[in-house]
Amino acid sequence: MNAWRRLLLAVVCGVAVASVYAAQPILEPMGRDLGVPPHLTGWIVATGQLGYLAGLLLLVPLGDVADRRRLIAAHLAITAAGMGMTASASTAWAAFAGLATAGVFAVVVQTTVAYAASASPPAERGRNIGIVTSGVVVGILGARAVTGALAELWGWRSVYALLAALSLGLAALVLAALPPERHPNPPARYSRAVASQTELFREHAFLTRGLIAFFLFASFGTLWSGLALPLADAPWKLSESQIGLFGIAGLAGALGAVRAGRWADAGRTVPVTGVALTLLILSWAAIAQLPRSLWLLALGIVVLDFAVQAVHVSNQHLLTATHPHRVSSVIGSYMVFYSLGSALGAAATTTIFTTHGWSGSSLLGAGFAACALAIWATTITKPAAARTSDPRRDGPGGQPQTMTTARRRSL
Repeated sequence: MNAWRRLLLAVVCGVAVASVYAAQPILEPMGRDLGVPPHLTGWIVATGQLGYLAGLLLLVPLGDVADRRRLIAAHLAITAAGMGMTASASTAWAAFAGLATAGVFAVVVQTTVAYAASASPPAERGRNIGIVTSGVVVGILGARAVTGALAELWGWRSVYALLAALSLGLAALVLAALPPERHPNPPARYSRAVASQTELFREHAFLTRGLIAFFLFASFGTLWSGLALPLADAPWKLSESQIGLFGIAGLAGALGAVRAGRWADAGRTVPVTGVALTLLILSWAAIAQLPRSLWLLALGIVVLDFAVQAVHVSNQHLLTATHPHRVSSVIGSYMVFYSLGSALGAAATTTIFTTHGWSGSSLLGAGFAACALAIWATTITKPAAARTSDPRRDGPGGQPQTMTTARRRSL
């Protein structure tokens, strides 16, 4: 896969995921305009996440049945329709309907990552996943700065209008620039692809990485879905554009973890995950200082997003290497945990903040991170799980390779 195609796939991921997270820095004006009570504004983000969950279960398995290039284009087009509905909404229910629609089809992110994984030779899979997945982080974090500036200049509706236009443009570009995908095996039936997801939830290694992702993104959502509230309040009283600038700090940390793909290619997913989760817990000590220091907040954000991206790339590399013949189903099933965790963090942080302030939200985020670390700790006490976590020692379907095969793949 050449650099141009990697860049295109990363941009697709960034725009698609921005449709779910664009509301984070503009919750206050958006909720006020639509008549959503302050303690329920977290549901503006959570609605997209729940739609995302439905898409993961119902749409992502299509990637193991049909040409992923066409799926990417179709999903982008429908995401654009949802964004247009949100931009023109005059009532809260209409906006929620648009956000839910965009959330369902924003799972184009997983289809895109699956396309990148299946189109990559084994020795480059981690690197390519890391680069394409970095687009997700750019969409979540980098868009915050753009969202804040647009909302301040032309109102929050302009954000969704822009996302709709970008999604349509990318849909056309994907059809023109990407080659049709060639499946390594005859495509499975859709019903079989969906059923295979339930089988994954009975695998210990898959459940372990999934639960780590659940708490990882619950911690992530606690920060980014709740951060705008204390920053817009006393003593800082920042504007939407100023709040959005904190996305740059998160972007710096997350892009620093692109290297995680190469670490995964080298078979270091277990130690990288443990170190990153420890850093995630420590980051909340700095983030909790928000009422006293914006510099410490920025430092904590850099560390948090580095840690989250490092774990996320390691998880996806491990699972796609273990199940190379059903990449879409594996990624879709894994992202169920991501979606549920993000929705939990988004909904919980606004409620906790209104009752216990930012210190309560910080304890919540650190608690989620500690749960993820505790689950990881169980993997290092189980030799089988540790073996599965090294894709250089695992063959298709998670079966151990012979020494000759492992050595040949590492060359």
